[in-house]
Amino acid sequence: MVATRSEAEGVLATALEALSVDAGPYAPEPASEEEEEEETPLPPHACAYCGLADVRCCVECMHCNKWFCNGRGKTAGSHIVMHLVRSRHKAIRLHPESPLGDTVPECYACGSKNPFLLGFIPAKGNAVVVLLCRSPCAHTSTSKDVSWDTSQWSPLIQDRAFLPWFIATPRGAEAKNMRKVNAQEIALLEDIWRENERATIADLQTTQVEEELPPTQHSYQDGFEYQRIFSPLIAAEAEYDRKLRESQVQTGVVVRWDVTRPQRPVAWLEMPQLESGELRMAVGDEIKLKYQGELRVPWEALAQVISVPQNAVTEVAVELRPGTQAPTQCTHNFTAEFIWKGTTFDRMHYALRRFNTGYKHMSSYLFRSLLGHSMPALSLNHTLPQRFTAPGLPELNHSQVCAVKTVLSRPLSLIQGPPGTGKTVTSASIVYHLTKIHPGPVLVCAPSNVAVDQLTEKLHQTGLKVVRVLARSREAIGNSVNFLSLHEQVSKAAQSPDLAHLVQLKRQHGELSTHDERRYRSMMKACEREILQAADVVCTTCSGMGDIRLLGLVIRAVLMDEATQATEPESLIPIVHGCKQLVLVGDHKQLGPVIMNRKAAQAGMKSSLFERMIRLGHRPLRLEVQYRMHPCLSEFPSNMFYDGALQNGVTAHERQQRSIDFPWPNPDEPMFFRQNLGQEEISGSGTSFLNRTEASSVEKMVTSLLKAHVLPSQIGIVTPYEGQRSYLISHMQLHGSLRKELYREIEVASVDAFQGREKDYILVSCVRSSERQGIGFLSDPRRLNVALTRARYGLIIVGNPKVLSRDPLWYYLLQHFKAQQLLVEGPLTNLQPSMIQFPRVPPGVRANQRRQAEGLATDPVRAPFRRPQPPGPDVNAAWGAASHTAPLLSYSKSDRLDEDDELEYKSQASVADDDPPDVRA
Repeated sequence: MVATRSEAEGVLATALEALSVDAGPYAPEPASEEEEEEETPLPPHACAYCGLADVRCCVECMHCNKWFCNGRGKTAGSHIVMHLVRSRHKAIRLHPESPLGDTVPECYACGSKNPFLLGFIPAKGNAVVVLLCRSPCAHTSTSKDVSWDTSQWSPLIQDRAFLPWFIATPRGAEAKNMRKVNAQEIALLEDIWRENERATIADLQTTQVEEELPPTQHSYQDGFEYQRIFSPLIAAEAEYDRKLRESQVQTGVVVRWDVTRPQRPVAWLEMPQLESGELRMAVGDEIKLKYQGELRVPWEALAQVISVPQNAVTEVAVELRPGTQAPTQCTHNFTAEFIWKGTTFDRMHYALRRFNTGYKHMSSYLFRSLLGHSMPALSLNHTLPQRFTAPGLPELNHSQVCAVKTVLSRPLSLIQGPPGTGKTVTSASIVYHLTKIHPGPVLVCAPSNVAVDQLTEKLHQTGLKVVRVLARSREAIGNSVNFLSLHEQVSKAAQSPDLAHLVQLKRQHGELSTHDERRYRSMMKACEREILQAADVVCTTCSGMGDIRLLGLVIRAVLMDEATQATEPESLIPIVHGCKQLVLVGDHKQLGPVIMNRKAAQAGMKSSLFERMIRLGHRPLRLEVQYRMHPCLSEFPSNMFYDGALQNGVTAHERQQRSIDFPWPNPDEPMFFRQNLGQEEISGSGTSFLNRTEASSVEKMVTSLLKAHVLPSQIGIVTPYEGQRSYLISHMQLHGSLRKELYREIEVASVDAFQGREKDYILVSCVRSSERQGIGFLSDPRRLNVALTRARYGLIIVGNPKVLSRDPLWYYLLQHFKAQQLLVEGPLTNLQPSMIQFPRVPPGVRANQRRQAEGLATDPVRAPFRRPQPPGPDVNAAWGAASHTAPLLSYSKSDRLDEDDELEYKSQASVADDDPPDVRA
């Protein structure tokens, strides 16, 4: 309830009185002129941001004991919410003289004090309200009382401020006298508090301003200038990543031990923060596990993550180093500290140093081209094959043949692969022919392991000798191409009895004696070198090319997939090993690199090498036939993002499943936008959003698909927000009418995680529904493009069209659905065309059209390539408007935040694959 459970009845009565208390302006007695001239010391309960001292408006943060008010000032959220978000603190206390007294808000059922989870429900027949957490207590039967109306649950924090009946909002003269602090000042003050908790807002004036990072250029004079600019950007990103990683210490961890292999004990760690999205872990992460309880002397050991949870599971498996004595009698009071590894950043710096003397490490032509120097067209004198389709692969279409033919005769090529256009097959065909041209292995790389594995599998089908090089931390992870991995091939090739014996000993015992370990490494190194030199193709991640096992290889040809998702320094790692022919494959109309540090992103680190080459005039070869989507699904993306150039390689008949009994408004066009006006809420982490009404709608549609005999593996749910992802997973299993196992098998992930992948049926939950706060990074055209192009047979979007239509890009999408009577509302069994009316042109489009006329539309990255457009909505204007909203169209994690208060910090923790930077090898 409003108070602690022991004081429930008395405080609830007070809460009811508070409901009728006027939360209007507090009228202090007028001060005399003498008092106005003197600065009166602020009371201890004054807001640490703005100085407001009204006891009805101020609350105490129980973690840092600082006070903050419920006023906004110049920020989108109230000051107390701003502080809770930035500091990640999760408990507050009301002032003793406030209408509700000295109250610590907590859940009546479980005692949770997290204000982002708390909400209230009215008790039927009683003049009281009850505080319950959103999930599970507000929905489980054990928390229900017959007098509680749980259907009326509503969050305490709405529109990024506490409800005024709970914590008053300053108004009138009181609000005018608040110190006007902006989001940047608040961010700086919060950073200072980490070093000096007694600092005040006045200390900002004496704080040394950090030096601005050097901005990236379109072209560079030489390798030295390139290194001088990118080196501090890498250092800034590395430092940010290190601090973030080391701040994620988990205390009070519960451990379950698995000692079936005594030499390699496994600990299962309970990590509730995984479910809320506050914590992200990946296989290969290293942690330091500590015990400081009462059952034994302090203990600590290093461990490596070997299994991460899926969906609602929150247990993580870590394997201790061989020979570690585990305290298996202890199960509570453990601490987990994350070990930061800067391997990828070190390899970026190494690549910069080699690029500084580029003529030694790549062809002169390629070096000068990457610097941005104007170079004459150069045609390589290679004998072209008569047939461009590679053995074992599907027949290439006309645009794919054109791409392969052109690439083989150029030292530098860019291929743009829109969704579903077969860029993996095209890339594999190119690599096949490159192996016939260049001596030594051809290098195939990508920023993520997922993309590398896909290409590895395709290349194996051509009959080439393929070696997949993994980071040692990932060698124990099974996948479809594990038999092609270097360590597996070495094990099979261990012909000498000595090496075979040592391999067997290591597998059995986990470690060898010092002498045997030295012999083992020497023989393994020789065997690895022999296999790599005999390979036709070496496949690894961009960072993986910096592995010491590969440093001696001379690579003449490099094909980089997902090149638009790699930062420039990351792209350099595989290039600086003798490259003479470079092929970059990607799509600059989809998501770009992930950058954590806002300043580094703004300085240009978020732009890929692929994008810069386009700006310099390198026109990409575009694949134009898509084989993924039903033609009705590809129509809008083709017109909006690809100049109407995408052709359909599949027919409507091939992408219809008449046996699936689902209530499509028009069965011939399996898509619709379902109107949902539910309110958005801040998630339990405080750094993301969710929408309960949308989640309920999605669950009902998923259930309908499952009842129509659609398999769970055929369904994907895409949402831009980690808070909604977590809530959807738990909501479907809690409220779905079918077996929990079915809902558990359905993949619910972010837009980033779905890039490069597909499902038969995709449901998109937009979440944002605040007319005051805007739509955040939903306005990113690249994000929308990815979300719309994942489905093969059917697409359903759930959102608030009134809010979304204010954005130019969404306006045209909604008009597209409405024109076909596929913007619908009502129950699923009786969907009807929505009667919502949109303005003719949303605000801002005309201004953006003017900006286009001034030159925005000529930017080859921020606007589509120009071709005559068919009559219809002004597609170019919409893209231009969206481009202006999303500079450079290349978003980092920190750029995916709201401009004002970074409420969405790390809400996109589910990145394009499961690899943090230090394990992309």
